[in-house]
Amino acid sequence: MNKTFLRNFLLCSLAAVGVSASAATVNVNASITTSTTWTKNNVYILFGDIFVKDGATLTIQEGTVIKGNKQSLSRLVITKTGKINANGTAAEPIVFTSNEAAGNRKRADWAGLAICGSAPINQKNAQGNPDIKTLECGVGTEYEYGGNNADDSSGVLRYVRIEYAGYVCGANAELNSLTLGGVGRKTVISHVQVSYGQDDGIEFFGGNVNADHIVSYGSRDDDMDTDDGFSGKVQFGLIVRVDTIADQGDISNAFESDNDPNGTYNKPNTGGVFSNFTIVGPAKTTTSTIDAKYGWAFRLRRNTALNVFNTIVLGYKDGLRIEGTGAQNKATNDTLEFEHNIIAGCAGNYAYAAFDTAYLANAAHDIRVYGGNANDSLKLAAPYTPSAYDFRPGAGSPALTGGTFTNIKLADFAPTTYVGAFDGTNNWLDSWTNFSPQTTPYAAPNAIEDVVTGSVINVYPSPASDKVTLAIDAADAVDITITVIDLNGKVMEATAASLVSGKNNNIQFNTSGYANGVYFMNLRGNGFDTNIRFFVAR
Repeated sequence: MNKTFLRNFLLCSLAAVGVSASAATVNVNASITTSTTWTKNNVYILFGDIFVKDGATLTIQEGTVIKGNKQSLSRLVITKTGKINANGTAAEPIVFTSNEAAGNRKRADWAGLAICGSAPINQKNAQGNPDIKTLECGVGTEYEYGGNNADDSSGVLRYVRIEYAGYVCGANAELNSLTLGGVGRKTVISHVQVSYGQDDGIEFFGGNVNADHIVSYGSRDDDMDTDDGFSGKVQFGLIVRVDTIADQGDISNAFESDNDPNGTYNKPNTGGVFSNFTIVGPAKTTTSTIDAKYGWAFRLRRNTALNVFNTIVLGYKDGLRIEGTGAQNKATNDTLEFEHNIIAGCAGNYAYAAFDTAYLANAAHDIRVYGGNANDSLKLAAPYTPSAYDFRPGAGSPALTGGTFTNIKLADFAPTTYVGAFDGTNNWLDSWTNFSPQTTPYAAPNAIEDVVTGSVINVYPSPASDKVTLAIDAADAVDITITVIDLNGKVMEATAASLVSGKNNNIQFNTSGYANGVYFMNLRGNGFDTNIRFFVAR
């Protein structure tokens, strides 16, 4: 497709609707293969899967807003051969959000941010040798992650917000707000908030990246999901659940951890270390009505060796579950450690089974348990007041004391005398976080964005049953090729089309023989190459 296609279409459309052509909107519909800078005087709209690759670095200026197009279920993927330099500030954070208007944003409006690195993961091939893996809901080498470079750097995420992202594209196949696959320890992740994600807040697939000052707000499934041998260190985190939201296809946990999906003994172990988290569950009182699909604050299973220290949780449905003999043996042998933590105000059970009950009661683990309503004993300032959140412990709170950093696993952490993410004074959430993104204008979609979103490229219905239609409004007469592929890269069909200028071009595909699942429609022409995701379900 001619590169002038979208530009000319915009110019024609702008004349019709009377909008200035100087409006600062940039449509991103092709991979980034040379180093590029996005600046805060523009709003960037992502169409389809956008890859940063071939040695390119995507630099994003502080204060820049990037929006995901809903129809193409857009996703930004930093490949193993690319980097991101998103270096925001507290005063001017970088925002990835929905392209829908304020008041109309929803989970899964776009597919999120994924970073693929070359750090070790614990996947093995048929010969038992280290292997690479492909991101869920992706096809091709651009989605691959894993390697043998523990010092790999994928760049910087600092003072960044990611909102209304994620998608469930199949059984046990989901897109998260932020997906980190095999990301190495020289990558910087600091002060990152994910909000209203359709699946997990942040999922760490192997790698050893470190992170600090992270927030997961209103996610649908798990908040911190670790597997494939993740071995990084994460300190200072806030998790806040919204009482009417849980994953209807699974169980919503604050922490969920597996060594790998099959619970093998593959090395490296999933043995990441988390410290100083504050977890606010959905149950303000022990009688609060919450979604039945809520699970555990900590679900540690499938042979994981995850470690959690100096952390507080209040108001979750259930507390601790160390699941399966593999994880329980690691907990007994101190490979998996859960110590110096506080669990308060569970609406259900503080421990899942006899093993968990004994673990909590073991004085050597220094776990304080408080009954009653969520905040009765912890005395946080305002953990259940969305209009004026304050998660700092007040006078007399047990969270003000008990911080312990004698364990060698915490050698590189910043010691605190308190447990949880906050002391009684400082609030690291100030300025850069946003707990009401639904009402934030974000330079609300103007006529340019509405024209692009509604008319340029659309695939419907999605999910499709027996037929799917590709609709394109063309300003130029251009020739394109259209290829439909499934998640395994199989070409379902391919065709050529000559678009007619000034008319709605409808190209229909027969999907009656397609299995249920996710598919990609690749549109390619002279200087134009984009992917649109659609679904088949019956």
